[in-house]
Order: sequence, then structure tokens, then C-alpha cells
Amino acid sequence: MAEWSAEEYSGSPISELVVKLHERCNLSCDHCYMYEAADQHWRSRPVTMAAATVDRVAARMAEHATAHRLDRVRIVLHGGEPLLAGVDGVEHALRAFRAAAGGAVRVAFGIQTNGILLDDDFLRLFRRYDVRVGISIDGNRSANDRHRRYANGRSSYDEVVRGIDRLARPENHAIYGGLLCTVDVANDPIDTYESLLAHRPPRVDLLLPHGNWTFPPPGLAGRGPGPDQPTPYGDWLIAIFDRWYDAPRRETGIRLFTSIIDLILGGASDTEAIGPGIPASIVVESDGAYEGNDALKTTSPDGAATGLSVFTATIDEVVGHPAVSPARAGLASLGPTCKACDLVTVCGGGLRAHRFAAGEGFTRPSVFCADLYLLVAHIRARVTADLHARLAVSGQGAR
Repeated sequence: MAEWSAEEYSGSPISELVVKLHERCNLSCDHCYMYEAADQHWRSRPVTMAAATVDRVAARMAEHATAHRLDRVRIVLHGGEPLLAGVDGVEHALRAFRAAAGGAVRVAFGIQTNGILLDDDFLRLFRRYDVRVGISIDGNRSANDRHRRYANGRSSYDEVVRGIDRLARPENHAIYGGLLCTVDVANDPIDTYESLLAHRPPRVDLLLPHGNWTFPPPGLAGRGPGPDQPTPYGDWLIAIFDRWYDAPRRETGIRLFTSIIDLILGGASDTEAIGPGIPASIVVESDGAYEGNDALKTTSPDGAATGLSVFTATIDEVVGHPAVSPARAGLASLGPTCKACDLVTVCGGGLRAHRFAAGEGFTRPSVFCADLYLLVAHIRARVTADLHARLAVSGQGAR
């Protein structure tokens, strides 16, 4: 497989910006990549993105969309906790991006929140701007409170559930984006899935905890490279996959699973966590700084940094930066172990940040390699068996 260069991938446009509207949070989750990882630049950044900075980000996105003739862009308001910016602050951002885009570019909005501050005022605003709302929750009360607590240790569960209940009302059906759950193998997988399902989400994101070879995720310290290692995360995810896949009707979408199935069938992934596709997003921090994927904050103090800002650089200039361009090189940027793997066109090496090792960069396979290999192989076997069975029935019916 040929080597890649940043220039080779700099022509592919960005269609999504993750905008850090607020750099602080009202919770103190101990698995948070924002505050608990190697990168601590949040401490020196503005708490809230200034209106002038928001306007500049919007202008940069419009400039990029025009240059590349994009007919649609997506803006994800993020944090920290973005709702801490207040209804007026969030509305200014929504209005600014719509105004900058004009009539030629459709702007789709999303927001990721812990749901605690999600009240009727916010929901009216989100309905007006058609903002897809995602809420983070890790399962039932005990699962969620294992990590998602206030700084004083107090449970956040009841308040998060109240936010989800508001979002799940019939009038909010069109803006209910789904639930995000960070995987913890200490929690029972089926209890976790069914607790999430009880909130009637249209989609669930199962997020592997961020870690790498230098800063291993829980339970993987001392793991070696390659697929012949223990697979606690793969086993956990397979338990949910079988429960989800074997249900008599599709109860919700699970982005990780549907992306793997799509890749097996020759399609594309809907997440950077799996697959060889080119990521379509970059991050803008509250001071206007451009950064690569947020998960890179777990690799080193400057792992996501580009040194570029909306006040000094266009989005096109950012795309060629080492914090951004390697992830956009797809399979060409993978190390030799990944390139030789029979499942690489589905796995894609996993999330780039999970391949990091100090002194080696991103040349190793994912720290979750064994888990991903097991999961992908299991899903491929299930899907392939079903396809063969359906073809056999179809062939019999034709005779």
C-alpha cells in the first residue's frame, strides 16, 4: 500500500464543524476526555465562545462551503456542556451560521449535551432551528453514576433522565437525535442496552472509552498488539449486538453496528470509530483555535492542536495539518499490522487516537484491536449467514 502525503488529501472538503460553545461542564465525569486527559488547554481558554468568535467561525464555514460548492454543512454545538452558554448564546450561534450560509447552503444542526439544563425554552429553540439533540447517559442509575457525577460526588441520574423525558415528548420527536453511552465493561451489557432502550431513542451511540497504548483504557493495561488478546470490550458489545440483531423488530439504531454492517456490504461508515473513510469534521475551540478530533486530547498535551485559528487561517489550510490530515488518509496511513489484517477494510484501524503510542506515533493497531476484530468477525458471520439463508430461500422459490 502506497505511502500518503498531507497534500494528497488536502483537497477533500470539510462538511462538519464541532464548535466548542462552552468550555466548562456542570458535571465532573471521571472518564471525560476533555478534562481528565493529557491535553489541559481548556484551562486557559475562554469559558464561553464570544459572539465575535462565533461569527468568525460561521464566516469560515460559509467561505469553505462556497469554495467547494457544498450544498449542505453540519454544525455540532459541543463543550464542555454547550447549554451553559444559555438560550441567548445558543440562539446567537444558530442564527449566525444560518445567516452566513445564506440560501445556497443548507445548515444542519446538532448538539451533544448531558441534558440537565434541557428545558422548554431550549426545546422551543431547537424545534425552531431543527437542531438534533443527543444526550449522554451510560445506562441505568448505577451504571450512569459510576462515572457521570457532580464534582461533590452527587448523582446526576435523575436530572439527566428528566432531560431525556422532555426530549422524548411527541412534539420533540423530530429533534430527538439519540443517546450516547460510554462503554464500561463493569456494567451488565444487556441491562445497559435495555435501560437505554427504555428512553425510546431513535439511535444509540456506544462509545469505547478513550485510551491508547500509552494511557490504556480500563482493563487493558499490559495488553499486547494483535487480535490474539483478551476481548472484554468485544464480548460486551457482542452481547448487545446479538440482543439487538435478534429482536423481532428493530428497536433502535446502533451506529457502531449499522456502520459495520454497511461496511461489510460494501457501503460506508457513519462514524470515525470504525471504517477507512475520510473524516468530514474538525473542531473549533472557544477561542477560535482549530483542532483535530477531540479524542486526540488523550494522546499528549498538544495532540489535537494545530496552532491555527479562525482569525488566521481558512479551513482549507487546516486540512493539511498533521493533527488533521493523517486521519483523512484512510488505509494508507495505517501501520503494517493493520495493513496486513483481513478485516482492515471494515475496521479501518479503529479510531486514530486509539492507535497512539509514545515514541511511535499512530503506527500501532488500535488498543482495542482484539475487541474490534472479534466484533467485526462476529457481525460478518451473522450477516453472511443471513444473506446465504435468504438467497437459498429465494432460489427455492424461483424453481
